[in-house]
Amino acid sequence: MSELNTTRPVHYNSAKISYEEFRQVLIEDYKLAVQSRYVSLLGRKEVLTGKAKFGIFGDGKELAQIALSKVFKPGDWRSGYYRDQTLAFALGISSIYNFFSQLYANPDLEADTSSGGRQMVAHFATPLLDEQGEWLDQTQQVNCFSDISTTGGQMARILGLGLASKLYRENPNLSHKAPFSKEGQEVVYCTIGNAATSEGVFWETVNAAGVKQIPVVISIWDDGYGISVPNAVQTTKGDISNLLRGFQEDEYGTGLEIFKVKGWDYAGLCEVYEKAADFARNHSKPCIVHVVEVTQPQGHSTSGSHERYKSDDRLAWEVDYDCNKKMRDWLLESGMAEEHELEAIENEAKDFVRQEQKRAWADYRKTLQTDLEGAIAKLEAINHHAVEIPLKTLLSITEPSLKEVYVNVRRVIRELRGEDIAGKDELIAWYKQQREVNYDRFNDKLFVDTAHSPLSVPVVAAAYDADAAVVDGREVLNACFRENFHNDARLLAFGEDVGKIGDVNQGFAGLQEEFGDQRVFDTGIRESAIIGKGIGLAVRGFRPIAEIQYLDYLIYAMPVLSDDLASLSYRTKGRQKAPLIIRTRGHRLEGIWHSGSPMSVLLGGLRGIHLCVPRNMTQAAGMYNTLLKSDEPALVVECLNGYRLKEKMPNNIADFTVPIGKAEKLREGNDVTVVSYGSTLRIVQEAALELDKLGITIEIIDAQCLMPFDRDHISVESLKKTNRLLVVDEDFPGGASAYITHEILEKQGGYYHLDSQPKTLTAKAHRPPYGSDGDYFTKPAVDDVVEAVYQMMADANPTKYPPLY
Repeated sequence: MSELNTTRPVHYNSAKISYEEFRQVLIEDYKLAVQSRYVSLLGRKEVLTGKAKFGIFGDGKELAQIALSKVFKPGDWRSGYYRDQTLAFALGISSIYNFFSQLYANPDLEADTSSGGRQMVAHFATPLLDEQGEWLDQTQQVNCFSDISTTGGQMARILGLGLASKLYRENPNLSHKAPFSKEGQEVVYCTIGNAATSEGVFWETVNAAGVKQIPVVISIWDDGYGISVPNAVQTTKGDISNLLRGFQEDEYGTGLEIFKVKGWDYAGLCEVYEKAADFARNHSKPCIVHVVEVTQPQGHSTSGSHERYKSDDRLAWEVDYDCNKKMRDWLLESGMAEEHELEAIENEAKDFVRQEQKRAWADYRKTLQTDLEGAIAKLEAINHHAVEIPLKTLLSITEPSLKEVYVNVRRVIRELRGEDIAGKDELIAWYKQQREVNYDRFNDKLFVDTAHSPLSVPVVAAAYDADAAVVDGREVLNACFRENFHNDARLLAFGEDVGKIGDVNQGFAGLQEEFGDQRVFDTGIRESAIIGKGIGLAVRGFRPIAEIQYLDYLIYAMPVLSDDLASLSYRTKGRQKAPLIIRTRGHRLEGIWHSGSPMSVLLGGLRGIHLCVPRNMTQAAGMYNTLLKSDEPALVVECLNGYRLKEKMPNNIADFTVPIGKAEKLREGNDVTVVSYGSTLRIVQEAALELDKLGITIEIIDAQCLMPFDRDHISVESLKKTNRLLVVDEDFPGGASAYITHEILEKQGGYYHLDSQPKTLTAKAHRPPYGSDGDYFTKPAVDDVVEAVYQMMADANPTKYPPLY
């Protein structure tokens, strides 16, 4: 065994057990290590023979992960990455059968329990919801947040997962904590590869964890490379734990505990993890365990060979220092096991892994075979030459896929168009039925779609007293947040400048003083960490509002938003959810920065998150009320130039709701339907008055929400009357305006009601220059809207509406 190299002395403190009991523990650990290694070896073969698409495995990390598994307790969390198969097996998060089922992309959740075939192999998750979408008791299981492939993407969420433990510990009176925590004793265990520590999200997270003193243990599996790039190129000093020394707690202040241990040192690994777990669990101390001298026997993945970039000496060293070999040698040298005993374990392990692989493949084939046999039966019932080749193709398939089945079925349906032949209707009916089956397999659960969906929240209109105060819009928001904080102890808010000053536009003004700095607090300038904190807190039972100060800054958090939050329900097939609300502001501030409306970026990257674009603060407040009564993630973009505009104060400030995905008609008109949202609505409303003078009336539709858009189809109903469409927004050309136009013309069928070409009016293709003049010449102004509408009318009736220019 190696000599420990840690920054803190550690002392292994195990319960007293007999020699034979201890020996059996070692034997079982070795057995698991061997099984997991055979899984890696066989999994690679399955990919290279074409039975699976891609493989990435955890060989070389078996002992470290077995040692880590020993300190997990019910209620603890794993946030890891795709090298953690041994840990998943040890904790019961996955099994060898589940692993191979995921390798084959079996869409059955009973087989691939982590994702139902939606994620590549070694992406693990445990169910957090029951079939109705209600929270399971997290304290009774080891919890695994769904993995993602994004390099370092598992980091940000650990801040919220760990902060939840701290909040539950420090506030034992939280009535909602029962299924989420046992007195805040839960620890979050994160794993990451050495190369991924170069990512910015790693440094954001480590910094924030040290500031907040969050109970997390971050394991860095260090095999010396990032695919082919060695540590000397990846990391200053070539050693991540040496580089992190400045974060370590010392006489200058609190920080992290840092341990360094060799990946083939079984006893040292067990000792270090016991100490790190104690620091985190009992002292709320973040820890980093740098596991060095890790090998990667098969290289990075099935896409290449590590012999291309590793020297002969390195390859020879990896053979000698393979963790499984080192443990085997130690067991023999210490007299813990005999050669024949280990050989029997190895043979049994190989047989068991092969048996589970065959079972997983057979079950996957059954899924395919059901569809294949159904297609063959329907095709055999049709007597037509168009069926011959597709039928022969399906009958001759040795390794079927669902794609091949349906390619041939759809080919026959096309060939039989216009034919009246026996069996055709039955084939089409079968195909339509199977479309629903395949939708369930591959397309559903973009949202969890529970009874608590925001789309199901009852609409309650804002009510006003006869002498309702007229206040700044920010005061409406502030009153809304205050009442909701009174009503729900789960509610938290945080972000840059949110705590002390109540955010830069005063929406949270005074709330930290009233509700304390555990519920309303500041963060550093680290957008990825802010969103990650919100995700983790939401999964653990809180209702966080994570503020990103300006819409432009949201781009810095896009990987976390897009890859983790937006895809969470889909990639777990509705078995995990994170009802996080992201609050930000944008639109109509003069200048290149903080001014933007990059809605096309959000529309492209955030499918799976509701995207709300309220026109004023009262509408925003109603949307927050709706979202806080529901259980799905959402982004609310407030109008940056609307905080000081006057609005009436509702008397049911925390109770009224604005429906998500419902557009609203703001003005009746006969000539052109104009659809817009956010700040440009005021531009459109001003333009309407000018157009009235020209004898043109426009009907104004406020989209209110872009995802989903206009669920009641009021846009197309308006278009049936006006037969002309103009979409106005501040995004770049071809962005949100194109999206809205597609929704109305294609999805709502508005194309059939057009009498003239639909138009969009957007910002210019560049960012707005500074100043009011720059704003006028860059974004849609009243004059632009007036002239765009007038030109549409002139095109239709140039006599009545002569050219302006």
